[in-house]
Amino acid sequence: MDYLLLILGLVILTVGADLLTKGCVGMAARFRVPEFIVGLTVMAVGTSMPEFTVSAMSALRGSTDMAIGNVTGSNIFNILIILGICAVVRPMVFTRENIRRDIPICIAASVLLLVLALYVGQPLGIGRWEGALMLALYIAVIWYSIRSAKRDIPDQEAGTTDGKESEVTMAWGRVIIYIIVGLAGLIFGGNMCLESATAIARAWGVSEAVIAITIVAAGTSLPELASSLSAVVSGKLSLALGNIIGSNVANILLILGTSGLIKPLTMGGITTLDIWMVLGVAVVLLLSAIAIGQRRITRAEGVVYLAIYVGYVLLLMK
Repeated sequence: MDYLLLILGLVILTVGADLLTKGCVGMAARFRVPEFIVGLTVMAVGTSMPEFTVSAMSALRGSTDMAIGNVTGSNIFNILIILGICAVVRPMVFTRENIRRDIPICIAASVLLLVLALYVGQPLGIGRWEGALMLALYIAVIWYSIRSAKRDIPDQEAGTTDGKESEVTMAWGRVIIYIIVGLAGLIFGGNMCLESATAIARAWGVSEAVIAITIVAAGTSLPELASSLSAVVSGKLSLALGNIIGSNVANILLILGTSGLIKPLTMGGITTLDIWMVLGVAVVLLLSAIAIGQRRITRAEGVVYLAIYVGYVLLLMK
């Protein structure tokens, strides 16, 4: 039954992702804002709802391994698996603003997590004041990103494959219905996949910390995977990049911030390697964009990303 529920959840995710992508593209056209910003805000927060639900409920129940491991694992999964798969499907093109502003913000959020979780306070983890700081910084990041992106609309649109504004102006009612139904499908399908995959993993005898970083993180990241792939297939590369980068920032600042406010989080079974890995993959993304692919992630780099993730999971299993 768990395997059947996993397949059904994936189908629901696929349908939800397609509807959400269409709704977000329609919203970008209606507001005349860059698709990247829609991906960074509406789409990123929406597809991060499974992570938010799991981490917040884990904090309430005192399961700190699940709360922190879900976020760290999701951020690693987002870059190495989702961006890797997207790049294999179609090379991902970065704008100057992605390299100068958006990826550095993701790196800064990862550095903050590293410092607060490993080197500030006792016991190590995320306390209430750290959570409040993270939430305040998230609001500031979104405000800054929107303001600066509105000045850079021509270059932001370079992230699409055709360089044109969305060709279809969708009716407002349709936009809202697509976004709401799409998000509902992503959350419901993601939870279905999460519960079935977790049951399968526990049947295999895997520890809670490893389950949180791998199975749970992958399950809650399925909405990002489905929506990003849908955006890439549709030629909306800016939307996919905004979703991935925005989700990583939201995972750290918004989700861990909220979870830390609900109840202080301790490291539990989450290791120093796991936290450093979050920062490492963000740095790899920047280096890949500026030094290797020349403002793009090629298909070969996408394969390397996937291989790194496999190596990391194998290391965890040991």
